[in-house]
Amino acid sequence: MAKVEINTDECEGCESCVELCPEVFGFDEDTEKAYVIKPEGGPEDEIQEAIDSCPTECIYWEE
Repeated sequence: MAKVEINTDECEGCESCVELCPEVFGFDEDTEKAYVIKPEGGPEDEIQEAIDSCPTECIYWEE
């Protein structure tokens, strides 16, 4: 089963993933980076939209 992951080294903290899918993505105010709240995922269409809208392409599916 695929899990959603974020490469936090590449995250620039735009928060678009958090806005699009807040049940799966969170934002760490201290590091100013997004992180995955639910690696098992949620609505795949919303997760895919977050992946597609990420400016640094740091969100991906891990098989």
